[in-house]
Amino acid sequence: MKRATLTIAGACAGLVLTAAAAQAYSPEVRRNCIGDYQNYCAQFAPGTREVRKCFERNRKALSKGCKSALLAAGEVPKKYVRK
Repeated sequence: MKRATLTIAGACAGLVLTAAAAQAYSPEVRRNCIGDYQNYCAQFAPGTREVRKCFERNRKALSKGCKSALLAAGEVPKKYVRK
């Protein structure tokens, strides 16, 4: 019984962490970066460290709207919106 309780607790913790990761970006960032996500980073789960690294690797190719939304949300430094 104790093992089942630990397994359920672990599963619940995993769901909470996954939900938190999915909400990591603001609605504005999600709205403005959906195309960039689909074009460059769709192989990674939304809101994860891997997506952040993927956006970093592709920062020069991200759309201006996405870069601006990331900047406004405090997700990236100003150098992202420079040409």
